[in-house]
Amino acid sequence: MIGSLFFLMLLQSDKAKLLCSSYPCSDFCDKNTAPCNGLIFEETWEDFNLDRWQHEITMSGGGNWEFQMYTNNRSNSYVRDNTLFIKPTLTADHYGEAHLSSGTVDLWGGAPADQCTGNNFYGCTRTGSADNYLNPIKSARIRTVNSFNFKYGRVEVEAQMPKGDWLWPAIWMLPKVNRYGQWPASGEIDIIESRGNLNLTDSEGVSHGNDAMGSTLHWGPYWPLNGYPKTTKEVHGDFAASFHKYVVDWKEDSITFYVDGVETLKVDPGNEGFWNFGEFANDAPGIDNPWKYSKNKMTPFDQEFYLIINLAVGGTVGYFNDSWTNANGAKPWKNTSPTSAKDFWQAKDLWYPTWQADVNNGENAALQIKSIRVWAN
Repeated sequence: MIGSLFFLMLLQSDKAKLLCSSYPCSDFCDKNTAPCNGLIFEETWEDFNLDRWQHEITMSGGGNWEFQMYTNNRSNSYVRDNTLFIKPTLTADHYGEAHLSSGTVDLWGGAPADQCTGNNFYGCTRTGSADNYLNPIKSARIRTVNSFNFKYGRVEVEAQMPKGDWLWPAIWMLPKVNRYGQWPASGEIDIIESRGNLNLTDSEGVSHGNDAMGSTLHWGPYWPLNGYPKTTKEVHGDFAASFHKYVVDWKEDSITFYVDGVETLKVDPGNEGFWNFGEFANDAPGIDNPWKYSKNKMTPFDQEFYLIINLAVGGTVGYFNDSWTNANGAKPWKNTSPTSAKDFWQAKDLWYPTWQADVNNGENAALQIKSIRVWAN
């Protein structure tokens, strides 16, 4: 009898562990401890779990003709002291400088672990020429699309932004599937974007360098109809000098952003949803509404999204405005230039010293992340 009772208690204990090991938990579980407190994702970088974080491998430049190529290399993405580092390096350090204007880089790969992930914009193979240089920078972009997706939740990220001219760090989210069509019809949630420049100002003297960061929602029926100007906010602080907590609280009726506990942006499109909020019918009469069959006012932000972390460099879509003033020398390329990568590289003597590659293992130019947690809403 005693043995049978012990066996029954053991079964109940194992069942309790099972029911309390993943969210949502059974009613008898402790709701004050993870994951029963709603915590559905936690990353504190005990190691670099490449089953959880998949590297993107591409030269496509994020659709913005950025100057970096993304690869899976521990020179560019690594974990140390419970911190993720994404650090830029020079392509010439790998292939030699002459390769930029005459060599070929092939990222197609021969196994699932090293296959090219983005063929758009000549992303899997390129050959440099005298005018069209190969991507002069190597960096990293990682994502959870194959391991973790969620709908509605509170995301908290503790991170420090990089220092260095023309660096473009981002922590953001994209939909697992494009339920409403191609970007931006299915949405994008940018938790934080910044720029690495020490002193980058517009014509009114407003800083847009590493003491500024922005949070943004992208949404619209198709490119270039994008309603993001109505859902973006830039704030200022010492984001590249210390770690800060960035939060997006994504609910069924609103999306709110916070920095260190202070609300910076709240988006509620109203009962008529993002179509009316964006006034697209007025701006482009006759266009189709990709969200018309959804009754949810938060559409397209009513589907599963995944996490992305990356460090880009440059680009020609205007994130680095041609008219802004940079204290360390003028922007070395124009957004309309057909030779932008070449122009950028040939100004290396101006921007590369700001990355401080010989100081602190070059980590002043790295995007650093200590933790990421997601709670279900």
